[in-house]
Amino acid sequence: MPFSSATDGRRGYDVAIVGGGLAGLALSIQAAKAGHKTILFEKEKFPFHKVCGEYVSLESWNFLEELGLPLSQMNLPIIRDLVVTAPNGKKLERRLPLGGFGISRYKLDAMRADIAKVNGVELLEETKVNDINFTDEMFNVQCLPVRSAAKAGSTLHVQSKIVAATFGKRSNLDVKWKRGFVLQKPNKLNNYIGVKYHVRTDWSKELIALHNFKNGYCGISQIEGEKFCLCYLTTAKNLEDCGNSIEEMEKKILCSNPHLKNIFAKAEKLYPAPVTISQISFEKKSLIENHILMIGDAAGMITPLCGNGMSMALHGSKMAFEQIDLFLRDKITRQQLEKEYEDHWKKQFANRLKTGRMIQRFFGSAVLSNLLISALKPFPTIATKLVSRTHGQPF
Repeated sequence: MPFSSATDGRRGYDVAIVGGGLAGLALSIQAAKAGHKTILFEKEKFPFHKVCGEYVSLESWNFLEELGLPLSQMNLPIIRDLVVTAPNGKKLERRLPLGGFGISRYKLDAMRADIAKVNGVELLEETKVNDINFTDEMFNVQCLPVRSAAKAGSTLHVQSKIVAATFGKRSNLDVKWKRGFVLQKPNKLNNYIGVKYHVRTDWSKELIALHNFKNGYCGISQIEGEKFCLCYLTTAKNLEDCGNSIEEMEKKILCSNPHLKNIFAKAEKLYPAPVTISQISFEKKSLIENHILMIGDAAGMITPLCGNGMSMALHGSKMAFEQIDLFLRDKITRQQLEKEYEDHWKKQFANRLKTGRMIQRFFGSAVLSNLLISALKPFPTIATKLVSRTHGQPF
């Protein structure tokens, strides 16, 4: 539902969630199904597009169906094979140990938003949270309607026992709280831009490709409706060097990889302009901020070339919910909740993020990525182990 004056003064929630993406919607559904009074704030209005590779590891399949998504009935493309190419055109092909499936964020998030509403989640769309305070074991969440934020007297205050921040890669709250990764000077891990298209093209539905170019890489894989997600990550400097023109950057830099040149020449773009995002950071992030649980990309972002960020966000929501549920049922203290969430998160994801950052450094350089592809090709077992280190098991 949109923000309106009718919502003023609503208080007394068990769980308040900031951000309606992968982790936020999943957490809201779990909490509501367990009988906890839940509210979720989303600054956009569903459905909408997001910059995302739109490949989901099969480790998430059962979990999403348990939330209420009829994946088995949707005829989604199942992705079994991976190809990685270097800027010079050399390629490495491997069978994925587990594999994944393709679905757009536009469809996935919209379906889950509907499921959340059916299960009793109070979903405030077009609403931006601008402050969260914690006193006397309760949170006060202050928010404004996005389209009339300047109007006096339109602020909504909500109280909640638990607050989860699931707002994605970067938020106004990250800046307000002066989180460590925001204060870092621009470097090879924290100054990226993302660009995404939906296209029609001639490509295998079972194949995901990661094509490297100077200071970046581009992925392509099928989603629903015979469409393909074409999404790439590169440095802000690449864009600046091309006069801040995405089209010019694609011609001069991305298409230096012969595989990408072929894809861009043949692909039919399905909307007039790409979806973009800037200031993407892969730096380490804190998991708790003033008793607020950070989940999904807000807790730490794996490099997209590892192809597992969507499943990590979903799995993170499940781990957080398990501890939240115990806390709300007076089985554990807040201190125990926070410690158990941090311990489980680090055990499950810390090594994946570390491996992702290591791989990122190789593929951030044209010279190193050319060498790495050439070096790995005769040793397929090593390549398979690298892929396995960035993926988990069904949860």
